[in-house]
Amino acid sequence: MPHNNQNQLDPILKIKYTLDVLFGTNTSRCLPRDIKITYSKRTGRIQHIYQNDKLLCTLRTDGGLAITPFFAQILMKNKKFRENCLEVDDDSKPFIEDGKSVFCKHVKWCGRNVLIGADVPVLHNDRVIAVGKAILSSSMIRSLKRGMAVRIRDSLKSPD
Repeated sequence: MPHNNQNQLDPILKIKYTLDVLFGTNTSRCLPRDIKITYSKRTGRIQHIYQNDKLLCTLRTDGGLAITPFFAQILMKNKKFRENCLEVDDDSKPFIEDGKSVFCKHVKWCGRNVLIGADVPVLHNDRVIAVGKAILSSSMIRSLKRGMAVRIRDSLKSPD
């Protein structure tokens, strides 16, 4: 009988591939070496990835990654990663840090890779202040002057 984990990928490799697919080639090079992976007791799948007890990301059931602002800041070392982010103005910064949504009129710059439903790190002066889910794509965010662009999931002020 064939062994069960023959077709299973090394967990670190799986995370690296996922990062590269979601956020651009070589983004995975920014993944810290000293990560700790937790697995679901029920399914045995990768659940969370930590570095020194700080949550980096959660693997979603749809194969996506829910990244934390802390991890997004680490990934900012990769130039291509910035295309997954958007930059907001000074007026909206305190609200977004508080977990409020990002509206189109407050977006100063938006990366090409922002897609509907994707995880979007929200930047202010090149610092990650929050991470959320894109409601609109980058071209829509650029062309619209009103409406919600990103629903914030995790911000700097939200309790860890």
